[in-house]
Order: sequence, then C-alpha cells, then structure tokens
Amino acid sequence: MRTALDGNVPPMGKRSRRRGAETLKAPESEYRSPDGGVLALRGAMTPATRQEYAAVMAGSPLSREDAWQRGVEFLFERLAVRWEIAGTEPITRQKELLGRFRFATQEERRWIRSALREHLAEHFPDLDSP
Repeated sequence: MRTALDGNVPPMGKRSRRRGAETLKAPESEYRSPDGGVLALRGAMTPATRQEYAAVMAGSPLSREDAWQRGVEFLFERLAVRWEIAGTEPITRQKELLGRFRFATQEERRWIRSALREHLAEHFPDLDSP
C-alpha cells in the first residue's frame, strides 16, 4: 500500500475550475469634464438591469420629473466605474461614487447627465435617455 510517508502517493485529480482564469470585464468609456474630471462608464448592462431601468423611467405618471431624476441616479449607480475629480485620487467604490454623485453641484450633475446621454446613445441606443 502506498502512503504519504514513503513518498509513493498516487497523483490527485485536477480541480475542475481553472485558477487564475481571466474573468470577463465590460469595456469602459471615459468622459472628460471641462474642469478636468474624468468619469469612466461601463459599456455593458444585463437584461435584468435594462428592465429595472425601464421600470424606473416609467415611474409614476404623476411625477415625470421624479422618474427622470431616479433614472439618472440609477444609470450612474449601475454604469459608473470610476470618477476622478480635478486630478484627485479616483473614486472607485460604488457606495462612495453614489454618495459623491448625490453631493454633486448643479454643473457636475449637468455634465454627468450629458455623459450618460452620450454613453447611452453610443452603447445602448435601444434605451431612452433621461
């Protein structure tokens, strides 16, 4: 009988999953603001996210403005990957990105909406932009 002690151990089976295998990553697009900021947006969206976005944009017929605002925030939350503001360390965590978006100035929000509209037109032409 072979044992580990005498050095005659039978070879073990290989694991079925590959270690270190590359995971698929959605392409990113960068948008530059006039004041030097850079917003990187994800270039892929799952079918479920698309359905959620359509529901958000449908919103309440009594409040189109609310649905529009929620649509912008929803897209930012799902698509924003990185945001550099005036050469500072980029924000990359989803919670921090969303928090910074909520405290954005009117000018920053205007630029973000513009970047999101441009991004949707290029990567998701089937979706309505906010």
